[in-house]
Amino acid sequence: MASPGVVRRRFFRCACYCSENFFLPRYQLHVRYHGEQQLLRDYGPVLKSLGCVSPEDFQQVLSELNKEVHRRKQLVQQASERKAIIARSYQPLRPQVYGLQEAFLAPEFLAAVQYCGTPGADLPGLLRHIETLSGEKRIFRLPIFTQDFCQMLLEELEHFEQSDMPKGRPNTMNNHGVLLHELGLDEPLVTPLRERYLEPLSALLYPDCGGGRLDSHRAFVVKYAMNEDLDLSLHHDNAEVTLNVSLGKDFSEGSLYFGDFRQVQGANMKYLEVPHLQGRGVLHRGGQLHGALPLESGERWNLIIWMRASTVRNQLCPMCGRPPELLEDEGYGDGFTRDEGEPTVIPPFWAGPEAQTGPVMGSLGDTNNQEDAPSPKEATLRKESETLMACSPNGWDNKTRLSNLWAPWGVSRNPIDLA
Repeated sequence: MASPGVVRRRFFRCACYCSENFFLPRYQLHVRYHGEQQLLRDYGPVLKSLGCVSPEDFQQVLSELNKEVHRRKQLVQQASERKAIIARSYQPLRPQVYGLQEAFLAPEFLAAVQYCGTPGADLPGLLRHIETLSGEKRIFRLPIFTQDFCQMLLEELEHFEQSDMPKGRPNTMNNHGVLLHELGLDEPLVTPLRERYLEPLSALLYPDCGGGRLDSHRAFVVKYAMNEDLDLSLHHDNAEVTLNVSLGKDFSEGSLYFGDFRQVQGANMKYLEVPHLQGRGVLHRGGQLHGALPLESGERWNLIIWMRASTVRNQLCPMCGRPPELLEDEGYGDGFTRDEGEPTVIPPFWAGPEAQTGPVMGSLGDTNNQEDAPSPKEATLRKESETLMACSPNGWDNKTRLSNLWAPWGVSRNPIDLA
């Protein structure tokens, strides 16, 4: 296990970041974007049915997408600039939170982690230390932080929010919150939390998802408040394992809800509602469909940690379902690596078991002139078939299930990764 707080390897992101998974809030729709003609061809009827009926409406959509493409292309440089300004000029209110201490952690959490380190530790034994919210969906909950630490962290986050420091948005669906690596909380707080405490738990809970090989993460805090973000649409995360911790404050409603795993949802999806409890964290697979119900009053803050295993995602990018086309990035990037073997393709069933290709290095380039991209439905089916073939114990025999994977959602309502 790497020493806490040190990024020892180079990590990358996939080039699909500049063409996949654009969220249009007005229409509650995720789209792929390779230019005006592709957008009109693949999403024109859907957008019209959702209220995009005039040329002005469509031009507004194009403007939003082009602005987002530009933001994503500039992301690495702008994030580095923000981080440098914050490190140089920001004065913390609660400097003690800039370093993980066991006193911050709930006794129940420490006991569960300690059990994981005992000889013969196994899943049934661990489940006696944590709460099982759904055995079928593999969703668990346990206290993570003390209430005193939650209060200190909230005070620090609010102090930063009220400062004149530059701030990045957490992701494409959350507009309010804090990126912990820009604030300087990533290496001293989140990395040791993942390496020393969360990975031993995940190794027993999610061994098939790389739970024992979590070598990077993306951590951020999201804020929900009246007249700001109120809810979150159904989606799955760009992660192998996710931890979602409720930090507080006073609020009503806004519970999490969980659907099926993204490869196996059916026509009658069963939902599980999970209320927020301060200091308690919900652990789930990144591919588990989930969202947040509308907040009715008050304000709530949640710490989200997307934990990644490069040995898993190097095979297929969870954003586009293809072998990752690697781009330079800072810090942990999106969790892809090159230094432990090249990413390889898990071939789709129509290519035959022997098909395989390797990774390529790319540049952001111009994503607006690729008009021959596959349709969203075709791309989604390819993505799901490749992942299903990789994860299923029945291997190639599962191709008969593919035609029903996304039927309940149609082309326009596929749950897609947060970017």
